[in-house]
Amino acid sequence: MSESVEKLPVSLSIIAHNEADKIRRCLESAAPWCSEIVIVINDSTDGTKAIAEEFGAKIFEESWHGHRDQKNIALGKATQPWILSIDADEEVSEKLAKSIKSFVQNDGNGTNGAYFPRKVWFLGRWITHGDWYPDHSLRLIRNGKGKWTGSREHDKMEVDGKVVELGGDLFHYSFNDMNDQLSKIPYFADIYLERMLDRGQKWAAIPAIFRGIWRFFRAYFLRLGFLDGFPGFYIAWFQAFSTFYRHAKLYEHLHSKEPVELDKKS
Repeated sequence: MSESVEKLPVSLSIIAHNEADKIRRCLESAAPWCSEIVIVINDSTDGTKAIAEEFGAKIFEESWHGHRDQKNIALGKATQPWILSIDADEEVSEKLAKSIKSFVQNDGNGTNGAYFPRKVWFLGRWITHGDWYPDHSLRLIRNGKGKWTGSREHDKMEVDGKVVELGGDLFHYSFNDMNDQLSKIPYFADIYLERMLDRGQKWAAIPAIFRGIWRFFRAYFLRLGFLDGFPGFYIAWFQAFSTFYRHAKLYEHLHSKEPVELDKKS
């Protein structure tokens, strides 16, 4: 007989689309000790819902409202005193699980939330430096004391009250491969373009170029990305290019027009 696991007064809050290849690992890492599992699913066509049902999750079908608003919908469905909000492509490490259990059993020690490092698996290794680590993420909150804010492409949790850091990493399996990573650039760039247009930002070549250069220098040298070997070098270049690409979208938008036919020489 398998050893029973004490359930904590925690709601596991997740949003998902087509995550059948990742959500089982996510649920196995936290579901055994969470009293409630809340999953908000949108337009899923794979086996995501069936896997969630195996874990006894409360499943809610919603149309897509963007990451920030979708996550807030999931928070609103939670009923336990504490909420752990993670993504379907994330996994709670054993060390982090122990920290969360101790934190909740002590009712947060007078705080309303907790954050912890997030570690990405990419190009066959854990990334432990550069712009991607420690990537502190505030994900554990007292129910009713926090909400997702920020922009549509970079949501963040805000908590009313004191928060503390917990030991242990939240594992992140964000990209299947390099092609998967590259495919995300246009999506985030288009959202960033909307923000630039809303601010009335004007195109300037030099700031756009040097922002990208700065991102490489910061990630690879100041944040020690070189210690992650070739993956660290690649990530720093990726950060530089994606930054430049986002700002170049403004140039494209301002200069898009129908082609002009050149005069033909006789």
